[in-house]
Amino acid sequence: MSDGLIRCSWRGMAGDPLYEAYHDQDWGVPERSSEALWEKLVLDGFQAGLAWITILRKREGFRTAFAGFDPEIVARFGETDRARLLADAGIVRSAAKIDAAISSARIFVDMREAGVDFSDFLWGFTGGRPIQTFAEGPQDVPAETPLSREIAAALRARGFRFVGPVIVYAFMQAVGMVNDHLVTCHRHGPVLEMGR
Repeated sequence: MSDGLIRCSWRGMAGDPLYEAYHDQDWGVPERSSEALWEKLVLDGFQAGLAWITILRKREGFRTAFAGFDPEIVARFGETDRARLLADAGIVRSAAKIDAAISSARIFVDMREAGVDFSDFLWGFTGGRPIQTFAEGPQDVPAETPLSREIAAALRARGFRFVGPVIVYAFMQAVGMVNDHLVTCHRHGPVLEMGR
């Protein structure tokens, strides 16, 4: 790679500045903001069946379309907003995923009004601390785990959609609930320290 850094061996990342920046700055960093966690869960839902880079390239379009991912605003989206989103080429125009995103905002707001903090709810599954892994290669990184299946079931029980165990595990990796940077990656050590 041109900068000489050793990174996780994601297909298509090498030499892509946007993808490399996401890997180096965001992926695996423990996220504690409830709103930021909700945004990432929504984006991972939109990724279903697609490559993450597709979502990453449309991320700003999603932020614009979904009112900066303010769940209070998105929870009030109606048919006019839904039609606007379905016509927006800056996002993934899937009716099922758009409906799931709007519904999830309403669930997020309902949880908060019931005294359930979304961040505390999610991090409660890991005891509030990131799970540290020491994978040497991509073959050592699972697509899902018993814990991702448990969290997926808990999210589905609350009404969330597009939250299967594979999507949830990708979400857990992205928001630092699990550190799956390969041990050879320049980010493994720094992310490990963030979780101590």
